[in-house]
Amino acid sequence: MAKCAICGKSVQFGKQISHSHRRSNKMWKPNLKKVRVNIDGTHKRIYVCTNCLKGNKVERV
Repeated sequence: MAKCAICGKSVQFGKQISHSHRRSNKMWKPNLKKVRVNIDGTHKRIYVCTNCLKGNKVERV
């Protein structure tokens, strides 16, 4: 599974609890986008979460 190259956000695990309180495993995936980014004057494709994109933490090409 991919993770954000900027903040390191990746998959989180926990329990999903039903109304009757039965527990099952659950996985939360981050909202990742594969974008072209300008890093040190070169263009690279990296996975970036949408929070980093909205927060202007990367310079897109």
